[in-house]
Amino acid sequence: MTMERLFPGLLALVSLGCIYLAMGYTAPIAYDPIGPRPYPILIFSMLAVGSLIVAVRPARFTQKIDLGFTPPIIRNLILCTVALLVYGLFFESLGFPIATTLMSFAVGVLFGGSPVKSLIYSALLSVFLYILFDILLDVKLPLGFLSGLRG
Repeated sequence: MTMERLFPGLLALVSLGCIYLAMGYTAPIAYDPIGPRPYPILIFSMLAVGSLIVAVRPARFTQKIDLGFTPPIIRNLILCTVALLVYGLFFESLGFPIATTLMSFAVGVLFGGSPVKSLIYSALLSVFLYILFDILLDVKLPLGFLSGLRG
């Protein structure tokens, strides 16, 4: 069994498990006549069906794909995953602006950007996203140790 059949099969099993979990989901407040269940059930059903189609399709519809995973690419993928994990771990303690700046700087450098341009872009991106979510959309984001500056 090749990876292109194994992964979709596992994804279909996970999707079926998520459908099972979504079936029991009830909201404490009835805000919608049909409740909150249909959306996750629909999404995971489509994911399960698509995954099963990919997993059991005939071999004549497949072709060998060279993904070109060289050691530097694998190293950058691992480092990007580590950067995202560190971002998730320090998101609240550092605060959104600083954590987002550090994470996007690391990803920018990993994808070949110059350090100066990556730092400038990262700082602008984090300020823009903070203004967008916290101020315009009223989604409160943590400021970490910068919370003393909030008025």
